Amino acid sequence: MKRLLLLAIALLAGMVPASAQTLTKVKAGMVTGIDQIGLPIALERGFFEKYGLDVTIARPYATGVDALNALQAGESEIVQVGVPMIGAVLRGMDLVALGNYSGNATKAGSDATMAIIAREGSGIVKGDLSTLKGKKIAASFGTINHLYILATLEKAGLKPDDVTLVNTPPPDMTVALLAKGIDAFSGWDPWPIVAGKDVPGAVEIIRGGDVISYIGFNVALRPWVQANGETIEKFLAAVSEADQWMRKNPKLAAQVATRWIPGLKQDVAETAMQFNIQQADRRLSANNYRALWSAEDRLSRLGILKSTFDVNAHIEPKHILKVMKDRPELFADLPPIPETAAITPGYVFKP
Repeated sequence: MKRLLLLAIALLAGMVPASAQTLTKVKAGMVTGIDQIGLPIALERGFFEKYGLDVTIARPYATGVDALNALQAGESEIVQVGVPMIGAVLRGMDLVALGNYSGNATKAGSDATMAIIAREGSGIVKGDLSTLKGKKIAASFGTINHLYILATLEKAGLKPDDVTLVNTPPPDMTVALLAKGIDAFSGWDPWPIVAGKDVPGAVEIIRGGDVISYIGFNVALRPWVQANGETIEKFLAAVSEADQWMRKNPKLAAQVATRWIPGLKQDVAETAMQFNIQQADRRLSANNYRALWSAEDRLSRLGILKSTFDVNAHIEPKHILKVMKDRPELFADLPPIPETAAITPGYVFKP
């Protein structure tokens, strides 16, 4: 009888999926932006487990600069960052972009989650970007909101020296606007929406407008990438499934955001999510190479960067391309990538 019992236990153990017994541990990092929420959705909805991963998410960081510092310190193995990747690579971090957490593989411009908010009485007029001249504007230096204000100034025919830029973390921008320490700020959601609700008389001067091509990559250090190809593909499949769930369930996705972004209210999250799902596209194409190159080009032209790097050396598309090939249903609700922008493993971008 004892032998039969042991046999039954052994047979039952054999029925447990191998992935449930041998989940691969991954440490991931994110920033307090609504466009980062695909990562915790994958955790909360069980998509990581589905693909055989045990993912731990580090505390949400104020900016991508903080996230990269944590990556370098070993607190994370893969993080979600955009523009801060440029400065980090130039400082010697050997980073590799593996897929988008936010961006657009189908077209060049994409910045629906960005906005510039001004306080009442600032003298900045909605629709007249020339009125930014002479104003004090908050941005987080070296991040996508810094790139956005620089591009907006260019669009207005202004130079960076025509305004006073103040280095400010996004969570502090609303407070600075309330205190009239700044005239306006350039930020990513949810902070522009928060300011619109919390700052009396606040004005949205511009939202999106395809002023820039959004940069938002899943990034890791090269040695980890080279040693973890299969894990990367599982990770990208899980977050791609999370993105699709988010696109189909924006209100429920907004609820997830309120649990991961401190102080975020449901109504603000729901508003922000409508913009976010417009660029929740994990795929890579030539447009994403161009987005990184054009960001470098603008920062270099404006004298903010003293040097640049070859974008081909710091993007590895083969893992997300494999997910796109093996799991096309995860992207079936997205517009197809134009043939002129579609890439294959080994693709080389030429400006």
